Amino acid sequence: MSTTDTIVIGGGHNGLICATLLAKAGQQVVLVEASETLGGLAGQREFYTGFNASVAQTLYALPKAIIDALDLPRHGFVPSVDAIATTALSLSEPPVRLTSSHISGACETDTAAFADYKKQLVTFSKALAPFWSKTMPRIGAAGLKDVLTFGQMGFNIRTMGKADMLEFFRVATLPMRDLVDEHFSGESLKAALCWDGLLGSQLAPRSPNQGVLTLLNRMAGHWQGEHSVPTGGMKNFLSALTSAATAAGVTIKTGTPVAQIVITPSEQGQHCSGVQLENGEVLTSERVVSSADPKTTFLDLVGPRHLEIEFSNRIRRLRSKGYVAKLHLALSALPKFTGLDSPSGRLILAPSMDTIEFAWDAAKYGELPDQPVMDVCLPTLTAPDNAPTGQHILSANVMYIPGELKGGWTDAARDNLTTQLISQLDSYAPGIKNLVLGSELLTPHDLEQQFRVAGGHWHHVEPAIDQLLMMRPTYEAAQYATPIEGLYICGSGSHPAGDISGNPGRNAAREILS
Repeated sequence: MSTTDTIVIGGGHNGLICATLLAKAGQQVVLVEASETLGGLAGQREFYTGFNASVAQTLYALPKAIIDALDLPRHGFVPSVDAIATTALSLSEPPVRLTSSHISGACETDTAAFADYKKQLVTFSKALAPFWSKTMPRIGAAGLKDVLTFGQMGFNIRTMGKADMLEFFRVATLPMRDLVDEHFSGESLKAALCWDGLLGSQLAPRSPNQGVLTLLNRMAGHWQGEHSVPTGGMKNFLSALTSAATAAGVTIKTGTPVAQIVITPSEQGQHCSGVQLENGEVLTSERVVSSADPKTTFLDLVGPRHLEIEFSNRIRRLRSKGYVAKLHLALSALPKFTGLDSPSGRLILAPSMDTIEFAWDAAKYGELPDQPVMDVCLPTLTAPDNAPTGQHILSANVMYIPGELKGGWTDAARDNLTTQLISQLDSYAPGIKNLVLGSELLTPHDLEQQFRVAGGHWHHVEPAIDQLLMMRPTYEAAQYATPIEGLYICGSGSHPAGDISGNPGRNAAREILS
């Protein structure tokens, strides 16, 4: 039986990036993916005849350093030149359009306040940005590398200047509502500015201590808070990743689910020596890198019997319940949203912070909100070949939809929610319900069942203040190496968290090669 250098579990973007970088460094790498297709939650599939949409993610924030390291342009990837705009929609206020440095449609006072607000957040996020590409230091470690990283964190904050440093410490733990209330008056604008601090998390505008910190963490890896759509859509992005992996020599095995990670005794205690597939075949390797979520990796694939009790308990206690559903609509024509010349960019349907708060209140107790909140994009505006000519796809991230719904996700519950969401969209884009040819609703429960993501959480693990940086997912595994020799993690549940940044995969590969 031949032994490879590294087996990577999972063909999402982080798994592909990690595998490719290891192979480019000369390692023999095998990537195994349970699905017949690659991409994971960023993957694309047909949801209605002739209509193809990304499962969860439609926006990306891939750093240029990773694009260059993988040589993605040579494989057909065309990075976006401009960030997309975000438009806040309300039935009682005119649309407000936000770009990187300007807003239009807001009152004069809010327009004047926006530049200073954005400048301050960019300053704060730049202090965190370098650490997205770094391995977090070990808590209590005295090694030079760990001490230098801790020192740089403090240095970056201190060199903001005294006034900004003090303001950073004041602002970082504020609820999002408090921050935007200090600067703005427009309700839909404030709701939109809250959005990126809340998306994909178990937070609402009034949640204490971490809404702003979550926003800053996201901004640190999102080009100071900007979003982009890959030219040609996520299909083009994943095609380029796959081509780069194959060119680097990665052996890709799709339709190959892993039953368990093989653990064998060693002089140090235990060693990860490969994987056993569900068909019984055993693949051996020097190391295994899992891009699956931490609960699946440690509790299902490794098993508690191979883990220290305290570590096992910490993994089990990780908060990882997802609250984002995905709605895809196949449309016969481009919808017309009231007040907009074109539905380009990202549209946020959350008329006020109270609307967001009430939606979360319902979800906390396993109930559906009376008025769901969502962000919407039409990916066919930038990737028209994902639908028949002249037809379009609407993709919506619907916040605060519980995976564990009271009464369960029956067919009736799914149909009722889909009908409710289409009706709500019709109030913003009159007539859209008559354009619907077909639909798909993916709840957090669906993501858990179909993609083996514990809790159906976009980020694998809630990006909370106690589950970020050197505590993500736990302090024992925050440096990508785990307590088991030869086992590493590289998924969204590791630093610096989710979204399409590729940093967990890149950072893990660097640690393995160091």
